[in-house]
Amino acid sequence: MHAIVIAAQGGPEVLEYVERPDPTPAAGEVVVDVAASGVNFIDIYHRSGAYPLPLPTVIGSEGAGVVSAVGVDTAGVAVGDTVAWASYLGSYAEKAVVPAAQVVPVPEAVPADLAAAVMLQGMTAQYLTHSTHEVKPGETVLVHAGAGGMGQLLIQIAKLRGAKVIATTSTAAKEKLAREAGADEVLRYDDFADALRGKVDVVYDGVGATTFDGGLKVLRRRGLMALYGAASGPVPPVDPQRLNAAGSLFLTRPKLADHIAERDELLWRASDLFGWIASGELNVNVSQRYPLAEAARAQEDLAARRTTGKLLLVP
Repeated sequence: MHAIVIAAQGGPEVLEYVERPDPTPAAGEVVVDVAASGVNFIDIYHRSGAYPLPLPTVIGSEGAGVVSAVGVDTAGVAVGDTVAWASYLGSYAEKAVVPAAQVVPVPEAVPADLAAAVMLQGMTAQYLTHSTHEVKPGETVLVHAGAGGMGQLLIQIAKLRGAKVIATTSTAAKEKLAREAGADEVLRYDDFADALRGKVDVVYDGVGATTFDGGLKVLRRRGLMALYGAASGPVPPVDPQRLNAAGSLFLTRPKLADHIAERDELLWRASDLFGWIASGELNVNVSQRYPLAEAARAQEDLAARRTTGKLLLVP
């Protein structure tokens, strides 16, 4: 099989397209013939060294495909099942080994590539709107980077919860995408803070350094900032007294792994997503597909914000 391996952390040039032996599952594991693998910022962090990894390793944290082998003591998964997963390394490959406890069944109504596209970002959007802050009808939600794959999902799910959704984007073309996803209002990054000062119940911020200060300014008294990413760079250390002075604000830095650590939670979040996709309530915008061998180009395009929607690698 072929896979994308890093032997050292660094720039896109460390992504090597190599041939490796077909994997064999250990006890409790399955081998999946990968139909598609999602491309995410966490993959860039793994590649760059922002998140250190034991090396060498196959990167990629999200995928879907058909089970081709199962290890001993593996219950609930059989050869021929279509499954998907997130937050487990090894998806940038033609075949991936995944613990059976971390795969979820994909219903027939959901194509495998859409399942791969929605697992990491979709479950993140689900926990942000259902657990980090349970969005309620009539609340005002601010979603940064509303034209990105994550932003479009957050907008749609917050609208399903009955919120008024305001998004930020950088261009008119990206504004159009955010509005098509359901945003009630779209602002540019340079004026959102003044326009929304004190009007927002919850801010969902995956941009980080460049939007964080403005995000605190727009929150109502006792509002919540959910900082779930750092596409523009990490946020500097924060003096908690700022939260006090701004109105007893809440600040959290959640991650997906802590919201799918229990299998019941994993199945709940994935089931919600697949149900919304099957019913037509959630549109997954796969904006570009790349051959597996072009993983470096996909990551470069994502990092440079040359894309909108979700990017997939296809073996």
